[in-house]
Order: sequence, then C-alpha cells, then structure tokens
Amino acid sequence: MSAALALDLPVRSLPDGTAVGLPGLPGAPGMPMGRPRLRLVPTGPDVDAVARPVRMTRRGRLLRSGVAAAVALTAGWTIVSAVTAGAATPHVVTVTRGQTLSEIAAQQLPDLPVRQGVAALQLENGLNTADIHAGQVLTIPVAG
Repeated sequence: MSAALALDLPVRSLPDGTAVGLPGLPGAPGMPMGRPRLRLVPTGPDVDAVARPVRMTRRGRLLRSGVAAAVALTAGWTIVSAVTAGAATPHVVTVTRGQTLSEIAAQQLPDLPVRQGVAALQLENGLNTADIHAGQVLTIPVAG
C-alpha cells in the first residue's frame, strides 16, 4: 500500500500506472491536475499604484543608523562650539620694565586677593616662581 492511500490523500494514476498524490505535486489537494498554468499579471495603467514599504537589509539599516548618528554628533558639536564661542577669550599682557607679578595680578585680576591672583597667573602661564622679565607675554586667566 502507498503512503498516499494510507493517509487518505487523493491519488491519481499516471499513464505508466504509478500513483501520484503527494502534497505540492499536481493531483495533491488544492493543486490542479496536469501541468501548472501561467497567470497573467497586469501591467501599465491597469496596475494600481500601491506604495509598498521599503525593506532594508541589515547593512542598509546599519548605514542609516550610522548616518543618523553622524548628523546628531555634527549638530551637537556645532551647538557646543557656538555656545563656547561666546565665552571670554584669554587676555594677554606683555610685561614692561619694572613690573612685578604682584602688580599685574592687582591690575588684571581686581576681584581676587593679590596672593591668589599671583598664584592664578603662575598656574596659567606655567611659572615656578614669581620672577618675570620685560617683554614676557603672560596670559591672564579667565575669572570663573
């Protein structure tokens, strides 16, 4: 007995006498008998213009995410640059003959006590001592 008969599947016999009735083959349930037919597909103006959703591959989704991240980083960098551009730019002073670091601290940093002003000038300019000479350019630290 064949498997098609045991499972009660419709069976048809071929001219050579063999039984056909397996799923997916002509003669199986829902399959037409004989050779499969071609279907006509409408083209041109007969076709309804239906927008199908875009299907993206994994590489496409990764590229899209990368571009979105790059745009976000660029926008963030631009905003941060614009905000920090408004900050005070460093002020420089050229030391004249006879000036001391204490005098410069008192003149340029009036909000700080002289001792703290001298320390701030030393830190800002990488000085180990309070010794300065004429013509030396000192950067005045931004208060804040």
